[in-house]
Amino acid sequence: MANLFDEMSQSKPSLHTCLSPALLHLYDLSNSVMVIIDVFRATSTIASALHNGARSVIPVDSVPKAIEISKSIDGIAAGERDGMIAEGLQHGNSPLEYTRDFIGGRTLVLTTTNGTRLLQMALDRHADTIISGSFPNLSKVCDYLLASGKSVILGCAGWKDRFNLEDTLFAGAVIDRLEQHVTIHCDSSRMAVDQYRRQQADLIGFAPQLTHYHRLVNRFGLIKDIEFCLTVDAAPVLPVYRDGRLVADVHAADNPFGK
Repeated sequence: MANLFDEMSQSKPSLHTCLSPALLHLYDLSNSVMVIIDVFRATSTIASALHNGARSVIPVDSVPKAIEISKSIDGIAAGERDGMIAEGLQHGNSPLEYTRDFIGGRTLVLTTTNGTRLLQMALDRHADTIISGSFPNLSKVCDYLLASGKSVILGCAGWKDRFNLEDTLFAGAVIDRLEQHVTIHCDSSRMAVDQYRRQQADLIGFAPQLTHYHRLVNRFGLIKDIEFCLTVDAAPVLPVYRDGRLVADVHAADNPFGK
C-alpha cells in the first residue's frame, strides 16, 4: 500500500504553503508556479485594476521608483506604507479606487508594504512562473494552476514577515479546490485548508477577528475594501508576471470546478 501511495504521489505535482516571506528561502521556486498572496490588499488591487482594463501593473519596492517609472511611461504611481497612501503619492492600495473609467488602458505602478516585496523576493530566488492571487480572482488562479501541471508554492505575504490569517485562508481556498490534483506533504498547507473550511461559509463575518482588519477598518474605515477583498471572483482575471510587469492572461480557461 505504501509503495502504491508513493507512486500516486509522484505522478502529481506538489503543493507547498509558505506562511511568511521570512520562510521563502526554504522553498525551491525554480520549477514551480509561485502564487503571490496579499489579500489585504495588494493582490486584490492588482486583480481589480487588471479586471477593469489596466494595461498592466508594474510592482516596485520603493516610492521613488514608482514615481520615476510612472513619469517615464505616463502611468499611475500608487501604493501604501502601513495601510496609508505612501508619502509622495496621490493614489493608494484600495481595489475600489481603480474603476474602469480611471484605470482603463493605463499602467499602474504599485508599491506596497508586503505584497510587492514578496514578489521581488520571488524574482530574486529565480521563480519559474509568478502569478498573483486573492479571493476576487480565486477561480482563475485555480484554473491556471490545474492547467499548468507544475508544482505550486502558495506564498503568503503576511505582515512585515509575520503570519496572518487572511493570506493563509486564501491558500486554504486554493488547496480546497486543488487537493485531489496535487501531492501535499506540508503541514502549513493542511493547516491552511482546515482553517478555510472552518470559515468559508462567512469570510466577511469572520474578518473582525483578523488583526489586519483592525489596522484597515478601525484606523482608516476601509470596510468596503475588506468586503471586496473577501468576495470570491469579484475580479475574475489571472495576473501573470511577464517582462517586469503583471498582465492579464487572456488565455486563462473558464472555471472547470463549477464553483
